[in-house]
This record gives sequence, C-alpha cells and structure tokens, in this order.
Amino acid sequence: MKTNGKTVAPKSATHLEHGDVLGRNCDDDVRKFLNAALSENTIRAYRTDLAHFIAWGGVIPARPEMLATYLAQHATCLSGTTLSRRLVSIARAHTARGLPSPTHSALVRATLQGVRRSRDNTVRQVAPLQKIQIVKMVRGLTGMRGLRDTALLLIGFAGALRRSELVALDVEDIRFSSEGTVLRLRRSKTDQQGRGRDIAIPLVKGRYCPTLSLQTWLRAAEITTGAIFRRISRYDRVLLPRLTAQSVALIIKHRAELAGFDPDIFSGHSLRAGFVTNAASSGSSSASIRTTTGHKSDAMLQRYIRNSSLFTDNANRKIW
Repeated sequence: MKTNGKTVAPKSATHLEHGDVLGRNCDDDVRKFLNAALSENTIRAYRTDLAHFIAWGGVIPARPEMLATYLAQHATCLSGTTLSRRLVSIARAHTARGLPSPTHSALVRATLQGVRRSRDNTVRQVAPLQKIQIVKMVRGLTGMRGLRDTALLLIGFAGALRRSELVALDVEDIRFSSEGTVLRLRRSKTDQQGRGRDIAIPLVKGRYCPTLSLQTWLRAAEITTGAIFRRISRYDRVLLPRLTAQSVALIIKHRAELAGFDPDIFSGHSLRAGFVTNAASSGSSSASIRTTTGHKSDAMLQRYIRNSSLFTDNANRKIW
C-alpha cells in the first residue's frame, strides 16, 4: 500500500510474478492448457491489471483491507468497470496459486458498491455505424489500403464482428458460394472453448457488396492462405503480419473522419453495434439478429433495439 507517497508492502506477503495468473508454478503441460483456455486479449488484460496493482504496492496473497484501500484510492481516477475488471484479475491470480480470493469478502464488495454509488457510472456507449455512413466511408477508396479497408468495414459490419474476430480471420475460415460468404469463427469472446460457429453473409446488389469487396481485396493482394486483413506499408505494399484489434478501431476512426464524421464517437465496436441497430430498425427479429451476432439471449440486444426504436415507436406519432 501507499503510505506518505511511498509504496509499502507487508513483509509477510510475496509479490506476484506476472506469470502466476496463468499457473506459473504449475507443470508445463498444465500451464499450456491454462493458456489455451484464455484468449490473448484476456491474458494481456490480466497482466496489465496485475502490473497496475503491483506498482501501487499490491501483493499476493492480498488481504481484503488492502483491496478495499486500493479501490478507495482509485475511486476518482478509474471507472467502476475498470475497478471490477481489476478485481477479476486479482482473483484469478489467487485461484491460479490455490489461494482463496479476498475479492469475495464483504468488505471488498461493499467498498466497490460504495464507489459505484458515489460517482456517475453511466457506461459509455460508442455510436453505432449506420449503413449510410459505412457506404460514405468506403466510397471511392482506391489502392491496396483502400481495398483492404473497404472489405474490412463491409465484412465487419455485415458479420457483426468484434474487432478481435475480424483480425483473426484466415482465408481457411471463409467459404464463397453462389449465395454469398460463410465465415467460420473458430473462437470468440463468448466462445472460449473454441467450439466455433458460422456466419452467413449473403450477396447483395450494388457496388457495396461485402462478399464482392472481400473477393476483390484477396485477389488484388494475392492472398491465398493465412491472415486476411494484413498490415500495409507506407508504399502501399501488403505485408505478412495481420492487423491488430487496435488497428480496426484506428481504421474506423480514420475513415470516419475522412468522410466528415466525428471520429471520437466511434470505436472498433461500432461495426457490431451498427449491425444490430440497423437490423432492428429494419424490422428484423431478435432471433435473426442473434443468428449473426451469436448472442445467447435478447438481454444484450435490448440496448441497441431500444435505442433504434426511440423515434419509430414513439407515442408522439399518435398525438400530432
């Protein structure tokens, strides 16, 4: 903990090695399967959270009093969502070493609840991209970078893909047919077991067909195997490394700004949110939307569906 500006850790506790959250002290074979159970993004998030806790003066095992102090000292500079995620990472570090987690204590839970109630905890929702905005963003794009970004935006939107799912796609994960494209998602945020699922993107009329844009990109880039969406050099040459999830967000913001939209309101999630919003506005059933998004229930869809019907299903239309 911090005392008079200095970091002081209890002598009886041991500092956490980053790898302990993934079973550092386990047999190599066991650790291999522990790593396979988590996505790279999840592992990276755990390590970042734990590094912050350690830098503050945190130790493992941690006492409930230490965690309560950690929460209180960061109540004004970290969001409630971030603090909750930090607790998950700290809990994981304990269970990975066979230790009881202090995050379940009444003291820690009450402190977190108090932090949430003492501040505005409105969850920031990124703006969903509308179809008309997507079209404007990809209109007239040229060069290898333009072809890539066109395919990325149209496929990401039509497939309601998370940015991590989008950049993970390989040529081996797609199947073209006379009806459109079938994407095979081998793993996703809600499918840590890697069961996989298929997403169908039908052919559409016009210049902005996701399937045709993807075929055009692959043909022009001469990509026949491996990563679909790759980095491009400053000389417009396609490179081998695949894009990162962060790259998707940057591309969206860049193309939005060039099209005359505010880039600050969009993120990598705007493609997925945009699909749900547009589908709901067009009258698609929640069941058909979930077929594409992979949501297990309607609960997570209601936020988008509710927002899309604010004006459509508005009582004022009955009055005026």
